[in-house]
Amino acid sequence: MEVSNLKWTEKFQSLLVIAAIFIGLALGQIPWFSKNTIYLIVPALIVMLYGVFLNTPLNRLGNALQNYKVTGLSLGINFLWTPFFAWGLGAIFLRDTPDLWVGLIMLMVTPCTDWYLIFTRIAKGDVTLATALLPWNLLLQVILLPIYLLIFAGKLVNINTLFLLENVVLVLVIPLLLALISKRLIQKNNHLGQRIMLKIAANQTVFLTIAIAAMFASQGQILMQRPDLLLKMLMPVLIFFGVNFWLGQLIGHLAKFSYEEVACFNCTTLARNSPIALAIATSTFGERPLIALALVIGPLIELPVMVLVSQSLLRLRHQK
Repeated sequence: MEVSNLKWTEKFQSLLVIAAIFIGLALGQIPWFSKNTIYLIVPALIVMLYGVFLNTPLNRLGNALQNYKVTGLSLGINFLWTPFFAWGLGAIFLRDTPDLWVGLIMLMVTPCTDWYLIFTRIAKGDVTLATALLPWNLLLQVILLPIYLLIFAGKLVNINTLFLLENVVLVLVIPLLLALISKRLIQKNNHLGQRIMLKIAANQTVFLTIAIAAMFASQGQILMQRPDLLLKMLMPVLIFFGVNFWLGQLIGHLAKFSYEEVACFNCTTLARNSPIALAIATSTFGERPLIALALVIGPLIELPVMVLVSQSLLRLRHQK
């Protein structure tokens, strides 16, 4: 999925998310919506994830291995360093709010699988390499997210392991299998397949915004009553971005990456906002809405930070 082929809904995903939050908060003032929109969240996320899996080139996993240094180090940062770092940030800043702590962990251990390509392009980074990394980021977070939850969040909130695995199958495995089957069918009818792919690509972000609007319509009263939640998330998220940006620059220098590789490395190890974490949070922790709210609050902080990161990378490029 090249950046130039991203639909307008994907390019403006962050603005749509913000709009969905305000729409959801407004609808939440109407009793019928606040009571019934909760039933829209998981179905909308399942359809959206089907679109994500359908558009992810899982058959191109080997492409990223052509640049094994960037691939290996970026996956190491995303799936080895970041989980422990996120847990530590939560221990320092969110110890008195375990639900936000769990939300922070889920946010940080699921690297972005879409809009980091846009920021890589803005920063004049290696978009081809960033695209090759996408299926690895997606596949590993599907496999590792339940494990991270049991290891890092199991002592913070009560997790029913069987219930968690059932929800992983429902919201992740089933859409993945359906996407793989659809791809096989699409290969037999290229014209029809292209039309389906375009429709899914155009609508997957729409389903994400529907899910977020529904979540805020059903649970937004909590955020309205607790505006301090945004401030609580602000410091650990900003520290995450600051430390990992510096770490990416250091690793890029020591590994002798080109500028384009460093920009790609920084963007893929910084950008978060994976809908996979939101799907698991809403289906598994329905009685703890703060976990899901943390996963929406995080990207609101992330958007301006990633704009600043891409501009900072460009300034560093001109200094070389």
